[in-house]
Amino acid sequence: MTAEEATDHAAAPGRLSRERVLRAAIAIAGETGIASLTIRSLAERLGVKPMSVYYYVKNKSEILDGIVDLVFAEIELPSLDGEWSRELHAWALSARHVLARNSWAITLLESRSTPGPATLRHHDRIIGVLRGAGFSVATTAHAYALLDSYVYGFALQEAALPFDSSTATEVAESIMQPFEPGEYPNLVELATEHVFQPGYDFGNEFDFGISLILDGLAKALASGG
Repeated sequence: MTAEEATDHAAAPGRLSRERVLRAAIAIAGETGIASLTIRSLAERLGVKPMSVYYYVKNKSEILDGIVDLVFAEIELPSLDGEWSRELHAWALSARHVLARNSWAITLLESRSTPGPATLRHHDRIIGVLRGAGFSVATTAHAYALLDSYVYGFALQEAALPFDSSTATEVAESIMQPFEPGEYPNLVELATEHVFQPGYDFGNEFDFGISLILDGLAKALASGG
């Protein structure tokens, strides 16, 4: 380490913090994608030398662990004291909104082999709500897998769509334009009677799906399943 690097490293704790480093990493991931996140890009973002960043994180893997944990921390945890289906409904809505703000994180959330405290607290709480409702351990595992698959799957699909609520009609029309009238009648019916209607927002489909899942789980619970 050069004298200049040592001076910068020694001064870094007064200017930086682990959370500030991780928040900068989230900003980079949100703006230019997770692939662009490196120690060097972090240092440039923070206006310091790379050695200062290493004071708080050892490598990119530790950065990913940290920012995933921060994303989990943003998701509203369900209460163990409330009615289980209402609590899980609110949790699912919160998770969907957090993932919409942090779409770069969707494929990372379940990929870390060294999860942080917020991640573990999140998983433990969902399991606790299901167990407290009376689901068996096996059915809790099934239910959690189903809920996770739906929430993350919907967020992934929403992030990948080539349109938002303001451009859905325009994009759908451009997709259908090359085809002969009547070639795909079911698609046309769905588009004209649903997607093209004023106020359509794909995100509104989420509530229908999560409500259906929770209703199904309630019936399974009532039947002893």
